[in-house]
Amino acid sequence: MVSTPSLETPLSGRTFLETAIASTSPNQSLVPLTTRLGDNDALEIGGCDVPTLVRRFGSPLYILDESTLRSACRQYRDAFARYYEGDSLVLFASKAWSCLAVCALVASEGLGTDVVSGGELYTALRAGVAPDRIYLHGNNKSAQELNYAIESGITVVADNWQDLRLLVELMGDRPNPVRVMLRFTPGIECHTHEYIQTGHIDSKFGFDPDSLDEVLQFVAEQPSLNCIGLHAHIGSQIFELQPHHDLPEVMVSWLQRAHAYNLPVTELNVGGGLGIRYTEADDPPSIEAWVKTICDRLSRACAEANLPLPRLLCEPGRSLIGTACVTAYSIGSRKTVPGLREYITVDGGMSDNPRPITYQSLYRAVIANRMNAPATETVTIAGKHCESGDVVIADAKLPKTEAGDTLVVMGTGAYNYSMSSNYNRLPRPAAVLVCEGEANLILQRETYEDLLRQDRLPERLAPKQGS
Repeated sequence: MVSTPSLETPLSGRTFLETAIASTSPNQSLVPLTTRLGDNDALEIGGCDVPTLVRRFGSPLYILDESTLRSACRQYRDAFARYYEGDSLVLFASKAWSCLAVCALVASEGLGTDVVSGGELYTALRAGVAPDRIYLHGNNKSAQELNYAIESGITVVADNWQDLRLLVELMGDRPNPVRVMLRFTPGIECHTHEYIQTGHIDSKFGFDPDSLDEVLQFVAEQPSLNCIGLHAHIGSQIFELQPHHDLPEVMVSWLQRAHAYNLPVTELNVGGGLGIRYTEADDPPSIEAWVKTICDRLSRACAEANLPLPRLLCEPGRSLIGTACVTAYSIGSRKTVPGLREYITVDGGMSDNPRPITYQSLYRAVIANRMNAPATETVTIAGKHCESGDVVIADAKLPKTEAGDTLVVMGTGAYNYSMSSNYNRLPRPAAVLVCEGEANLILQRETYEDLLRQDRLPERLAPKQGS
């Protein structure tokens, strides 16, 4: 486990960086693994000076470190090879960040891709991900999305009866059956935000385990469905290993039932959910510890049940990409509420990071252009949106800031870009991929014209000439 310095301790930039990278497991680090203090007292990531990136590409700016993302991919991939004697496949849960560059980079490391919509499927295919390494999730897949999945040759994770019946209907008399996995809720709860608990019985995801036999019998009677696997997922941002220790035994019992119905189930997908370190107080297990727990318990459960080892799949998202990215902002206005609070405002907020207002998520920030300035004040970092709750970080300890300073928020790789919006008609930020001193644009900053691209103005409402 990593050390957890107190949030109350005002740290200089150099001291902060010494404690921020406390492990080689990216999910246990507060910052990308290539983060360092530059000669000019500025923050560097991937060999690139962050304030210079802001001057070049503007702000807000997502800065994604290629080395950290690749390291996380390799740690998952290599740990499964080390601890599991059977076949395995790591899938990137692309809902965390779906764009061409991220999907292509992850695929280049040998990972497959988990998608949850037609749009994410389209992105993965356009990025070059092989169809046999793509799995489609979702609790309300449309007929259009399922047909797209069938025609693309990917695997569909059936979440409910609607999925199964629609698949049978859409398949018709097609000669080759569609590959399906069946998702069940395992009834395992964990300590995380209630919105991201998905493994307990009261969840919108997955078949109820009490319907196991009914579902298996139905699928066994459908020649158009090739049931290759079973799936479960217990939640997100989890710091406990015990729920992941318990899950394999539950899934092996399902596997035994599937074999009783003569279903050709050869894959078990244990989901993802490993947490990351957003602040010094967070203490998640390492990627290796998580993988070892899963592999050891599944191997033991299969041996006890006298079953051959299935192909083992998992689908991390946040723990792959979360700490690989930071968001850089420019500081603007300041407001003092005497005796109560000091506000500083940045040029983004809930449109580029809705997680604080949605999940009350906590983050860590630094002033990237003056890293060694002592943290002498406590401020609330507010966004620029017309919303009182648009607060990025409450009670952040920072140096005395000035308008134009570059503020960097750590750990913004997961669900920030993918959940971003145009609230108040703010254009979405640009994103750059940094590696060994080179910065490549992977998401172009939206323009005002982009905001109007889908607008349609009825002729009767159009402004009159000369008015």
